[in-house]
Amino acid sequence: MTRFNRWQDLVNAALGMWLVSSPWLLNFDNAGPAMWNAVIAGGLLTGLAFGAFFVPRAWEEWAQALVALWLVVSPWALTFSNLEKPMLNALSVGVAVLVLAMWTLLANKAQGTSPPSQARVAH
Repeated sequence: MTRFNRWQDLVNAALGMWLVSSPWLLNFDNAGPAMWNAVIAGGLLTGLAFGAFFVPRAWEEWAQALVALWLVVSPWALTFSNLEKPMLNALSVGVAVLVLAMWTLLANKAQGTSPPSQARVAH
């Protein structure tokens, strides 16, 4: 899949940037674990998504999916499931990122255009 067809990565990058800013935009910047979870997961997601867009590698999509799964379980793992805004934020972004990462992986597989592995090619 060419970089221009990888719009899913750009959406995931935007979702990552949303996560980083969401504690202040949704007013949960004083909710310690929920705030740090959003900032750290959002930063990771943004970096992985931009990396996957510019230099596509299958592991980056899998890493985005892992961040998404973390986001889905994080409200319970970090005990902020009682805070509606951060919980719904983590769940909705996590599900969206997971769907988009899996979509990209499946589309690559169906088209036979899986991103190259990390192995170096001898010249």
